[in-house]
Amino acid sequence: MNLTDIKVDAEVDCVGFFCPMPLAMTKEGIDGIQIGEILKVEADDPAAEEDIKRLAKRTGHEILKFEKEGTILTFLIKKKK
Repeated sequence: MNLTDIKVDAEVDCVGFFCPMPLAMTKEGIDGIQIGEILKVEADDPAAEEDIKRLAKRTGHEILKFEKEGTILTFLIKKKK
């Protein structure tokens, strides 16, 4: 499954921001979508990989896809509750 195969409902661009901003921006993005919708997050902070994965697990949302291309991390997160 490619990133282009998934319909994204909202996007958050965290490129250029460092901890804790990508985490805060991702949380705000999830809060702004409806249950079942998908948020695309892009970040280049190396800490964002673990931080965002941990946030999704802790809050019960699903990471449908994670890709790392060069320094860019891309997450597709489905809001579950």
